Amino acid sequence: MRISQSGSLGVYVHIPFCRSKCFYCDFVSYAGLESFFPAYVEALSKEASLYEDSLVETLYVGGGTPTVLGENLLCALLDEMRSIFRLTSECEITLEANPGTITQTGLAILRGRGVNRLSLGVQGMDDKALALLGRIHTVSDVVNAVEYARHAGFENLNLDLIFGFPRQTLAQFQRSLTKALDLSPEHLSLYALSLEEHTPLAKQIQSGELPGPDSDLAAEMYEFAEDRLASEGYIHYEISNWARAPEFVSRHNIRYWQRKPYIGLGVAAHSFMNGRRFENVHSPELYIQAWSGEYCVAQQAKSPRHNPAAIAAELVDKEAAMAEVMFLGLRTAEGVLFKAFAAEFGEDLSAVYGSAITDLVEGGLLEEDSTGVRLTRRGRLLGNQVFYRFLPPVTENGQAKTAPHP
Repeated sequence: MRISQSGSLGVYVHIPFCRSKCFYCDFVSYAGLESFFPAYVEALSKEASLYEDSLVETLYVGGGTPTVLGENLLCALLDEMRSIFRLTSECEITLEANPGTITQTGLAILRGRGVNRLSLGVQGMDDKALALLGRIHTVSDVVNAVEYARHAGFENLNLDLIFGFPRQTLAQFQRSLTKALDLSPEHLSLYALSLEEHTPLAKQIQSGELPGPDSDLAAEMYEFAEDRLASEGYIHYEISNWARAPEFVSRHNIRYWQRKPYIGLGVAAHSFMNGRRFENVHSPELYIQAWSGEYCVAQQAKSPRHNPAAIAAELVDKEAAMAEVMFLGLRTAEGVLFKAFAAEFGEDLSAVYGSAITDLVEGGLLEEDSTGVRLTRRGRLLGNQVFYRFLPPVTENGQAKTAPHP
């Protein structure tokens, strides 16, 4: 059964494999499952075939660590995506990579296969910090990876950095950011450490082996980054993302924040199209079995029958959609525009959320002008307090009506 969607799509492909799990990581990823790699890539192709001939503007291969597959399997995957979808001539094709899992030859091969945006999971520019986080690479590996990428012809490079982790001082973060800037990336993504229960890092903090994160210090780091990156000419276009010029903004991630349709392929991937969201099973083994016909997860979970690996599906009603527009749109520098909100929902933004907006403006967390509303500098630090005011009502089981990705 082919699923159709008018207009263009973004496609996210999840590779849930890593060489080892980082100490802070709560993502759906697994180490030591190398024997699953070929069957998993085959299953991805089968799921993609549900949307055959769809027009695709962005293709994002993330994880996990996609590059643990090796260039041969990655090239086979990319070739399959090209044969199944209609990629636009300007399609943004992003590949996530770990600096410890790439070579110059491998990157050159992938660049030749059409990958035009590389996102390196750097996380830190200090070897002791990287060891504390459980990363498998060193700062030297990062420098080499960037050199490999440039030699391979990549002109759109993102570096991910984490800040606010145990024992990190403001001075250490400042040096880390400076070292990252010395590599001249076109894009930077900066994320405050989110301490997830049951991760090794959380257990170390609970046992007293490490101090807990300092939210005030993390706020200082974030404000320093805002000022430093502005002085370097970077555009702060989303809470956690900066681009050196408009052409380097992540077009794939913009789709999420603007609620444009996207397909998620693979383990734990989410999709949003035709007003519906659905999510895939979290087990690589069950995902492979679902697409080999051995087991239908969807049948057990009463989810979309067209996708045997789906475990949940939901129709996003108007109330939930309006809430999503608020807490996704407010993440961006543009914010939420009055005209766009009225055009989509036929209602005035102030009439729907006037009380919340007034309170947040008076509290210094939102600013409002004739075009719309957006976060203030202080609001970016306290974004969750803002987004909470627009959450949709909960269902009978106490869950929010919808849980957008990312």
